[in-house]
Amino acid sequence: MSLCPCQSEKEYENCCGKYHEGKNPETAEILMRARYSAFSKNKIDFIADSHKPGTVDFNAKEAQEWATSSNWKGLEIVSTKAGQPDDKTGVVEFKAHYTDKEGNDIVHHEVSNFVKIDEKWFYSDGQIVGAGPLKRAAPKVGRNEPCPCNSGKKFKKCCGKA
Repeated sequence: MSLCPCQSEKEYENCCGKYHEGKNPETAEILMRARYSAFSKNKIDFIADSHKPGTVDFNAKEAQEWATSSNWKGLEIVSTKAGQPDDKTGVVEFKAHYTDKEGNDIVHHEVSNFVKIDEKWFYSDGQIVGAGPLKRAAPKVGRNEPCPCNSGKKFKKCCGKA
C-alpha cells in the first residue's frame, strides 16, 4: 500500500482513492485533495467529472499532458474558507508542487472556488496567485477625455458621472 499523493499521511485506497472510485468528497478541501491526487495518478476523468456542470473551458487532452509530463511532489493547503458538509460554497487556497518536463521545480499557487450542487462538491473556478497584475481590457479613460460611448460629452459628464 502506498501513501496518498495529497499528503494526508493516509494510504491512497483509504483517502483519495475512494473518491476516484466514485465516493463523493464530503468537503471542498477533500475534493481539492482528490483533484491533486487525480493529477498525480493521471485520473483525468475524475478531474473532468469534478468540474461544475456546464464548464466549457476544460481541455482533457491538455490536462492529461500536464499530468503525465509532471513529477508531482506534494500538496500544501494554505487555507480553507467554508466548504464544509452543510455549506453550499467553499474556497481552498493551495500550492501544488511539481517538476515540469524540463526539470524546473514549479509551485502552482491557486485560490479555488467550489460549489455544492445536489449534495455533491464541484470545482467552479480558480485564480492563480502571483500570476502578475491584472490588465485592463481597454485603456483607462481620463475624466476630461471624450466619453468612449461617442456621445460627444466629456467622460466625467457622461458615463463617468457618479
